[in-house]
Amino acid sequence: MQNTDRDARLIYRERLSPSLWMVVVIALVGPMVSLVFAPVASAIAIAAGVAVSLVLVVLSILLSPALEVRGTVLRAGRAHIDARWLGEPEHFTGEEARDRRGRDLARDGWHLIRGGIDGLVVVPITDPDDPMRSWTISSRTPDRLSAAIRAAQNAS
Repeated sequence: MQNTDRDARLIYRERLSPSLWMVVVIALVGPMVSLVFAPVASAIAIAAGVAVSLVLVVLSILLSPALEVRGTVLRAGRAHIDARWLGEPEHFTGEEARDRRGRDLARDGWHLIRGGIDGLVVVPITDPDDPMRSWTISSRTPDRLSAAIRAAQNAS
C-alpha cells in the first residue's frame, strides 16, 4: 500500500547533482558552440556560447535525481518503497564503495548510482513478491541516509 499522506514528516533529502568537475565539463560545451558561430559574428558566438553553457548547467542540476525519506517512504529518483519492506541498510565509502559499485554489485538489485559521488548505501528488500533483492543508492552522506532509513523503519 502506498503512503499518500502529504503531511508526512521529511526525515532526509539529498539531490544527486553533478560534482563541481562535471559542471565544469558541461560548461565547456559553451566555448565549443562559440567556435561554431565565430565565422558568423563574434557577438552571436559569445551569446550562443554563454546561453548554451548556462542552459546545460541549469538542466544538469534541475534534472538530477533526488533521495528522500519522508514518513515511512524511501524515494530514490522516481522509485519509491515503504520502509516496512526494507532490511538493515549498510553504508560504504572509499574502497568498499568502489567494490560495491563494481565487482560486488548485486545483479538482482535496483541501482541509482551517480559518478563523482563516493558514498553508497545498500538496502536489502524483504518483500517476497519484489523481484529486486536490494537497492544500491549513491549518496554524499551515506551514514545520514542509513540513519534516516532506520528512522522510517521505526516509524512504520
